[in-house]
Amino acid sequence: MSALSFDLFCRVVDNFGDAGVCWRLARRLAALGQSARLWIDRPEILARLLPALDVRADEQVLDGVRIGAWHRAEHAAPPRGGVVVETFACALPPAYEAAMAGRDCLWINLEYLSAESWVEGCHGLPSPQANGVPKFFFFPGFTPATGGLLREPDLLARQDAARARDRGERLRALTGLPAAPPADALCMLLFCYPDAPLAGLCAALAGLDRPVWLLVPGARPPAAPPDRGGLRLLSIPFVPQARFDELLWCCDLNFVRGEDSLVRAIWAGAPLVWQLYRQAEDAHLDKLEAWLDRARWPAPAAGLIRAWNRPDDEAVARALPAALREPAWSDWRARSRAWRDELAGQADLGQDLLDFCMRRHQTR
Repeated sequence: MSALSFDLFCRVVDNFGDAGVCWRLARRLAALGQSARLWIDRPEILARLLPALDVRADEQVLDGVRIGAWHRAEHAAPPRGGVVVETFACALPPAYEAAMAGRDCLWINLEYLSAESWVEGCHGLPSPQANGVPKFFFFPGFTPATGGLLREPDLLARQDAARARDRGERLRALTGLPAAPPADALCMLLFCYPDAPLAGLCAALAGLDRPVWLLVPGARPPAAPPDRGGLRLLSIPFVPQARFDELLWCCDLNFVRGEDSLVRAIWAGAPLVWQLYRQAEDAHLDKLEAWLDRARWPAPAAGLIRAWNRPDDEAVARALPAALREPAWSDWRARSRAWRDELAGQADLGQDLLDFCMRRHQTR
């Protein structure tokens, strides 16, 4: 079958996460030889990840992807015989949705990433629509019974090549820092939401018996206490998405938030602490427990991640030293590499989505 045309729709809700996932998926489909068009409602957010983007342009092409302003989709023609991807239940523009009827489109509802067991039973299920266009739920996930995780074919090879070079040189090239961390320093990335328990984290890091470099993309968080002990909290430039992996590869421990950053931290194969987007009635904590069941981190690491998501300064201050103490630290590092390798044995989300759509078109 010839290449498909994909229209992807993105409404930005969780700041960089939604834009990051949609842009990465669009680029992956384009790299697979497909025609990809991304409609986004807040191009200024995408521009933080993609500095070449002109936020004033109604339409432009970057990395093989045609990027359009959301309001122009009301007057756009859906791709005949193509695929419309509604990301994270964003709801399509009404005129565009109405125009899909009779154009032999396939409609995909790309859901948020979840490790919960019910996802496997819902992945790929049809959802009848009033306009007659076949619509299917598509779930990213951590098992072969889901759509998998976004990954470029050469990602791990690039990671190995990068790590063969001096870490200090790589960090200086990425961040512009005038000096490299000492050889015995614990180098950490901090990318978190404003309600993260920073006081507990910094207190624990300052009490360690080794130097700590805590790298913070963008401005220093207002709640961050001053440096003390061996802790240095360093603001670094906000790197574009194309180089975010390199930053993760420089760090011994990555504190990340949201969906796109989580997946890239997993591929880094280093210990990570994930902060979920907080939901009403603490619904995010159920998602956290499902993810911890899949990840199978050592108990001290899991305790730290739970405390980080409560958030609980005192619990974080207690849990972090325990997670960094041997043998827990070595176990955490080994499990991080092992899980990365397990997941890399599964199909990636872009290829899996393309294969799913190809099969559906062939059976119609």
